Amino acid sequence: MSHEQTHLMLPADSAWLALESPRNPMTITVMMRVDGLTAPRLREFLRVYWIAWERFRYMPVKRVPGWRWELDTDFDPRHHLDVVLDRFNEPALQEWVSERLNQPLPLYRPLWKFWLAPNAEGGSVLLLRLHHCYADGVSLTGIFDRLCCASPQQHPAIYGAPHNADLSPWISAAKDRLERLVGGDAAPDVATNKQIDEPESSLEQARTFLDQLASNGLKLVDEVSDFLAEPEDTPSDLKRPLLGKRQCRWSVPVPLDRFRSIAKATNVTINDVLLSCVAAAVRPRLGISGASLEDAVMHAAVPVDIRDRLPDELKPEQDSLGNYFGTVFVPLPVDGESALERLYRIKQETRRLKKSWQPGIAWGMSACASLIPETLRQPLLDVFYRKASAVVSNVPGTPEARYIAGCRITEQMFWVPQAGDIGLGVSIVSYAGQVQFGVVADEAVLADPAEFLEDCLQELSEFPGGSPIVV
Repeated sequence: MSHEQTHLMLPADSAWLALESPRNPMTITVMMRVDGLTAPRLREFLRVYWIAWERFRYMPVKRVPGWRWELDTDFDPRHHLDVVLDRFNEPALQEWVSERLNQPLPLYRPLWKFWLAPNAEGGSVLLLRLHHCYADGVSLTGIFDRLCCASPQQHPAIYGAPHNADLSPWISAAKDRLERLVGGDAAPDVATNKQIDEPESSLEQARTFLDQLASNGLKLVDEVSDFLAEPEDTPSDLKRPLLGKRQCRWSVPVPLDRFRSIAKATNVTINDVLLSCVAAAVRPRLGISGASLEDAVMHAAVPVDIRDRLPDELKPEQDSLGNYFGTVFVPLPVDGESALERLYRIKQETRRLKKSWQPGIAWGMSACASLIPETLRQPLLDVFYRKASAVVSNVPGTPEARYIAGCRITEQMFWVPQAGDIGLGVSIVSYAGQVQFGVVADEAVLADPAEFLEDCLQELSEFPGGSPIVV
């Protein structure tokens, strides 16, 4: 256990506290269906394995000049687990999960909590709510991959990580990049291996450096300009003022091979197919029709892991928690008249965005949110989040079934937070050969999330070789 009781918070983590609003809490919600999981088993799991990640003992506290991690000196895992003995059927369970999703986490403790409903119909239900400042989806998935073994007889071989919130790599990286820009000792890689004892060689290095700087600088300016010039979403029923009360639902499982066969037959990715399903479900819920629909603009904010794109000194250590993702704003073809048209238009947009710097730009802008005075922060966020009407997150789980505390996980689902005035979040999870859709929506923008999920699944039957899915 670290002896330090307070740490500065990294900008990319504190950003999620700056984005917090009463109508849109920045919490991730995870649900698992687990055969035979009991309260004693779960308590032991939390005591031994979960809190081996030291960050879970810390809570975010706002101090001048910014947010800090402070050790909870009264920490006790029992404060972070409620056991609910009600006998939930499926409709009652969905309402109960929605109620937990709307329930604020206490600010005087670390911002995470588990609930266990061992008597739910279909198997024990394990629910986790965690503030986004602790981890992103990739970090959280990495923890569960470590702790949830492939056999009930296995125990996690390696687990846990020290709490680390060292700002020095960030400062060093910024200093290094600045030196490169002004022509300091750290020259571009193409020039560092060349001799500099000849005038021609020095001139060549200078030209190469300026060419690279101009090229990268212009590309960055172009990317930022393109992002800012991207049209805002058309006013629609999905852009209504939020009420602050949300409902969540989840779909029946669909075989992953169903998506693979469609992707292979149409030469697209599985992610393209998933986004096409979302576009089809969104279309009738915009409150727009006719000629107005042809001109309608709607984007989905899609998280993108940027760990591999970061400089080496900023890449997180394995198993560490934190937030290392950017966002791309994918135009959804809500005016598309057929499933194939929607699919191929999404393919075109996702290929374009994969080559862009948009994820890094979005990550940088989000990371700066906590450093911007509050009077200026909201206008910046408005520019950022007016360009999307939904958040769509796709998390690939393990291809095989896993076990937690020796009990088999039969189902996994999660729900994403939505920043700004975005009121619709769609999550897609693949696990053990199955895919499920989840939706969380403010009641102002979506009255019936279950029907939205039915339309997502209905889109699959519209592709060649498709067949109806029993919901």
